[in-house]
This record gives sequence, structure tokens and C-alpha cells, in this order.
Amino acid sequence: MATMNVSLPDPMRNYVQNRIDSGQYASVSDYVRDLIRRDQSETENEERWLQELDASIERGLEDEKEGRLHELGEVCAEIRAEIEDMAGTQPLR
Repeated sequence: MATMNVSLPDPMRNYVQNRIDSGQYASVSDYVRDLIRRDQSETENEERWLQELDASIERGLEDEKEGRLHELGEVCAEIRAEIEDMAGTQPLR
């Protein structure tokens, strides 16, 4: 396992030491490894989200190209009518 030296200002060092003293972490190394794992997970989630967004945009562009779009007003009116029908209420205004 490789070693890294990190310099911290006193308030940060004290914060990390308090986390260790409280039993939340076994050592400074344990604390840093946990921070790195969390950062890696967050980065992977962001990358996955961006890939899904890109795919969604591509599908939308393909739908537009193929003429598979619907007017927002018409879609909203259909949804509203379905809700009113399910609720058995008077039309919403």
C-alpha cells in the first residue's frame, strides 16, 4: 500500500481527530479512504446521469426527426381529462 503525506490546517486536523476519537473512524487513513470512496461513487453517479441524459436527448431528437412529438397543451388536456374521469369530478378550470 502506498503512503501519502497531507498537510491540513489545525481546524481541519482537529475535525478529523474528533471523528476518530468519537469512534466513527479507526484512523486518519480510514477517514481519508472513506472520503475517496464517497467521491468516487459520486463521480460515477454523475457520469451515469450524464450518459442517461445524453441518451434521452438523442431519443428526443430521433422522436422529433420521426415526427413522434405531441403538443404540450394536448397532452396536458388528455391527462387532466383522465384525472377528472378517475376522480369522477367536474372538469377542472
